[in-house]
Amino acid sequence: MGEKKRFAEKCRTQCRSGFTEKIIITEANNLGVKYITVYAFSTENWKRPKEEVDYLMSLLLDYLRNAEKTLSGENVVIRVIGSRKGLSEEICRQIIKTENFTKNNTGIVMNIALNYGGREEIVNAVKNICKDVTGGRQNVDDIDDEVFSSYLYTANQPDVDLLIRTSGEQRLSNFMLWQVSYAEMWFTDKLWPDFKPADLHKAIIDFSKQRQKIWGCVKMVKRIITSVVALAVFVGILFFTADMLYSCTCGGYIIYAI
Repeated sequence: MGEKKRFAEKCRTQCRSGFTEKIIITEANNLGVKYITVYAFSTENWKRPKEEVDYLMSLLLDYLRNAEKTLSGENVVIRVIGSRKGLSEEICRQIIKTENFTKNNTGIVMNIALNYGGREEIVNAVKNICKDVTGGRQNVDDIDDEVFSSYLYTANQPDVDLLIRTSGEQRLSNFMLWQVSYAEMWFTDKLWPDFKPADLHKAIIDFSKQRQKIWGCVKMVKRIITSVVALAVFVGILFFTADMLYSCTCGGYIIYAI
C-alpha cells in the first residue's frame, strides 16, 4: 500500500512537471533559443518497476499524440533522439507521425531524448564510423571532433555551454557526455515542477557573467546578439520528474540543465 501511495504521489508530481516543461519551452522559444532537449527516458530507466515504465511510456505516447494541440501556436519542431530498440511499434509509429507533422515549423527544435544514454550514443557513433571506414566512405585520417559529432544523435546542432541541474543533484546522469565537455554548470535546490521562467533567466544571467570573465564584455554581447541560441533540457524520466537536467545556449553558448 505504501509503495502505491508513493507511486501515486510521483504521478501527480510528474503531471505538474509536464506543465512546467511547456512553460519553459515557451519561454525559451520567446527568448530566441533554437534547441531544447528533454531527457524523456534513459536507457537505465528500463530497470525501474514495470508499472512505472508502462505509465511513463503511456505518458509519452499521449504527449506525442497531443503534440499538435499542446504546442499549437508555439512553432516547435519535434525530434526524437535515442535508440528505437525496445520501444513499442505504436510509439515508433507515433514518433514518425509527430516528427513529420512538425518538421516544417521554423521555431525552436525540441529534441526528446527517448531510450537515450550518453555512453551508448558514443559507442554507436564509434561503430558507425568503423563501418564507414571499412566500407571506404570515411578516411580515418579525416576524423576529428567535427566529424565525430556528425555521427551523434545531435549532428548539426551546437555543443553545450551551460549545464543546469535542479533538485540539488550534481551529476550528469549519462546525459550528452560528449556535448557538455566545455559546459559551465549551474545548480539549484529547486525541484523541476517549481522551476520558473525567472529561474531560467537567472541561470542565463549568471552564465553570461561567468563567460564575460573569459571572453570580455564586448565580445560576449556581440555573441549574444549574433550567435545561434540553443537550449536543452534533461528531466530524469519523461520530462515529468522532479529531478531536471537542463541545457541551453545563450547567444551562441549552449546551456544545459540537469
